[in-house]
Formats: sequence, structure tokens, C-alpha cells
Amino acid sequence: MSILNNYSRIVVKIGSNTLTHSTGNINLRRMEALVRTLADFKNSGNEIVLVSSGAVAAGISKVSLGRRPSNTEEKMALAAIGQAELMQMYERFFSAYGHTVAQILMTKDVIDNEVRRSAAESTFCKLLELGVVPIVNENDSVSSEEIKFGGNDTLSAYVALVCGADILINMSDIDGLYECDPRTNPDAKLISRVDEINDTIISYAGGAGSERGTGGMITKIKAAQIVTSAGIPMLIVNGKNPEVLYQISDGKHIGTYFAANKK
Repeated sequence: MSILNNYSRIVVKIGSNTLTHSTGNINLRRMEALVRTLADFKNSGNEIVLVSSGAVAAGISKVSLGRRPSNTEEKMALAAIGQAELMQMYERFFSAYGHTVAQILMTKDVIDNEVRRSAAESTFCKLLELGVVPIVNENDSVSSEEIKFGGNDTLSAYVALVCGADILINMSDIDGLYECDPRTNPDAKLISRVDEINDTIISYAGGAGSERGTGGMITKIKAAQIVTSAGIPMLIVNGKNPEVLYQISDGKHIGTYFAANKK
């Protein structure tokens, strides 16, 4: 039985490692495949919210910097440049399949402030009612440590809460949660289902992310804790081939599924 049903509200998060080449530039072929698949899901009756990394990478490419930013100010500036570029690419791809996109940039104070959170909920609700695909990113160009989510894994979890999502799908550069790092241990065992996030599960998460990403498995586990405690399941899958979403829809068990806590 598929964990996705028609007319589901799905939040999809795609990370920087998945969306870029090893050069740091945007992987246009993968982005187009992601958009085509999500557009098809919308055509079948689902509501889609996309949380997308990649703004800094797009900014680096736009100004031909050739390296990651070396300080916070440079990162904020590149995010401002790259966010516009990223949205232009998404707009072109989605419009080719007949869908309209909207940009939402968030900081953590939107979640922490009751009035601002209510406004965000209303905006998401109206956009989805209009058949629009909201594309969300952290507002890196103006955020400070006090109001940062600390990465789009955490942001996607709160977006799922604000949207009242039926499921959060985290598209990563790894197949799911393993008992140990599969990059260093070829015998690492994939955990297909997590019913309770306990100390053992957390211990499997290992360290931080890579040079092109800000998270790692630990931030995904924390995101799973946020959504599952609110009754929303989460799935980690490898986003190398975005059409993996079709296999999930067809009922194939892929990746690591974090079951929602019963309310």
C-alpha cells in the first residue's frame, strides 16, 4: 500500500548536495526531472510545497566566484543573488508544465511569533487553494543566528507543520538512515522504518554534512522528531533520481520511513 494517496498535501525538501554538481553549480537535469515529477503529482491531484536549497550555489555560479563563501556577509550576499536566479529557473521549468510558483522566504521568528505564524499559515493555505506551488527557502540574506533555522532540514519540518502536510519527503544524497556510515562501511544496513526516535536511532546519525550541504543525517533526525511528534510522517530518500517519487506512489518501500506518533 502506498504511503502517498491522491489529494495528499506533500512537502518535498531537496538539499544542496542533491541539487548541485560536484562543481557546486546547479544540476539542471536533476532540477528539471524534479519539477517534471512534482508537476505530474500536482496533475494527479496532490498539493505540493517545495523546500529548496541551492540559493548560495546559484549565487556562486552567477558571479563566477568558484568557491564557497568565506564569511557570513559573503554568504548572505550570494544568497540574495542566487535566490533570484534559483526562482527564475524553477519558474521556467514549472511553467513549461503548466504550473505557477510562488516564493516564500522564512526565518525562525515566523514560527516563534503567533501573529506571523498565523499569517504564514494563511498565505500557504491561499496559495495551495489557488493551485500554486510554494517554493520555500530560509531567508539567508537577512537572517541572524537568533532567527536562523540552521538549515533546510529543520525549515522543511516547520513548513510541514505550518502547511498541515500529510507527509514530509526529504530528498537527500543518501538512501536513508543506516546503522553506520555506508560511505565508509559497505556492509552498513539501511533502516527501512523507524517507529520511535530514541537514543539508538540518534546515535546512527553520525556527524555533520558535507562541504556543499549544511546539515547531515542528525539534522534530518531532528526534523523527523519535529514532524512525527505533530502526527506527520517523514520519509528520507535518495534524490539522485527524482522519479523515485513514482515508485513511492506505486507502493514500493524505499528509503527510511519515520512513522507519525499517534495523536
